[in-house]
Amino acid sequence: MKFLLDNWMLLTVALASGVALVFPALNKGSGLDPQTMVQLMNREKAVVIDVCEPDEYARGHVIGSKNLPLGQLEDKLGQLVKNKSSQVIMVCQVGARSARAAATARKLGYDNVQSLSGGLKAWAAASMPVEKA
Repeated sequence: MKFLLDNWMLLTVALASGVALVFPALNKGSGLDPQTMVQLMNREKAVVIDVCEPDEYARGHVIGSKNLPLGQLEDKLGQLVKNKSSQVIMVCQVGARSARAAATARKLGYDNVQSLSGGLKAWAAASMPVEKA
């Protein structure tokens, strides 16, 4: 006990560095990178759903994605993706709405749903093709 009291600063630094090492591993599951998304699209025939509003979708979207605004997701997701075990990837402009959409889809019973981390901006930054309507 005396050791802990005498070296409280050292223990605090050790604990903080441990948390800093573990945090990236915990945060990694929050989304896909563009390269992994391409692999899922090609190998697993993933369905890509863009949850942006129609005007945002028209300005640019992932080729082959389907537009389903976040507000309509609960009502219409079943029409776009019939099989709940299908690989589904949610996309938006920066990744915030798509993360919410992925969580909503999981609540609706979709097992393999993920979000593109960084959204369409990360997709374009990785030099991936963007289609305009």
